Amino acid sequence: MTGPAGLSTAGSMCSGYGGLDLAVAAMLGTRLLWTADNDTRAATCLAHRFPAAPNLGDLTAVDWTAVSAPDVLAAGFPCTPISSAGHGLGLDDERWLFDDIADAVGRMEPHPRLLVLENVARLLSVNDGHAMARVVHRLATLGYVGRWRVVRASDVGAPHQRARIFIVAWPADPESTGLEIRRQGRPSPGAASHPPHLRHQRDRHTREGRPGPPHPRGPDAAPSTGQAHRPAHHGTRWGRYEPAIRRWEHLTGRPAPHPTEPAPGGGRRLAAPFSEWLMGLPTGWVTHVPGLTRTGQLHLIGNGVVPQQATAALLDLLPAHLIPAPAHHWEERAS
Repeated sequence: MTGPAGLSTAGSMCSGYGGLDLAVAAMLGTRLLWTADNDTRAATCLAHRFPAAPNLGDLTAVDWTAVSAPDVLAAGFPCTPISSAGHGLGLDDERWLFDDIADAVGRMEPHPRLLVLENVARLLSVNDGHAMARVVHRLATLGYVGRWRVVRASDVGAPHQRARIFIVAWPADPESTGLEIRRQGRPSPGAASHPPHLRHQRDRHTREGRPGPPHPRGPDAAPSTGQAHRPAHHGTRWGRYEPAIRRWEHLTGRPAPHPTEPAPGGGRRLAAPFSEWLMGLPTGWVTHVPGLTRTGQLHLIGNGVVPQQATAALLDLLPAHLIPAPAHHWEERAS
């Protein structure tokens, strides 16, 4: 299958459970050539869900000159150096992998025609904005321009915020000047620290008549009938979260699983299928993968991206000539 503008293949780095890859495939109809993730839990999930795409493992140890270059490269590079949980060292953290990703792109022939990057929103402010500046500078050095914006999972109806920054970049043309800033709602944290050559652009999709991001639904979503989705009947009392839970049930077409399960030592503990549902994944995408413990499932789910959230970001950030109509549906299914 060939997507818009001839984009037919994709590669994936720091893939996790493949949430960003699901969004890329949904929007562009790409076939996944390979993944690159050395986390054993991610490798187990990727092998089960994308059996035709070999996992190249540690991206810093790959000879990228010998790898088939994809049309689209997706990378949800590690957030640990950026997040407060990882002490927020950013560029000073040895786990900062963006420069390794940029080096890999520079060695690919030909260079990918589209880059799709994702991280936590704190990328904008860590190192007083210098981490984001490094990302922009490296992309420019490689000859790319693009756009970025922060999208929350709640922006597509999920019952949690999970703000993430999405960056989309493509080879520059002679009139390009750099990455355009896309803000959603109030200005993003750390905006005053952005390099001066970043251009701010207000909701360009509205000025050009392009509709704003929809509420993308998961691959198992039921057709919209205008009727409320029938809630689950496991007796859960959601309290003040009731409207948010019911909204996500309606948008995904799936009832919320029970949020807890019996713990081995007595009492209750968080149920992994509920966390999976919160992330907008098909039922069993992670929890039905053979060989993954509950701890491994929760690790993957906790580090992932909501595919609907990423799809909405792509719909807004892709240049007009790359937006397909209609968008493709996810082809990977849980089993």
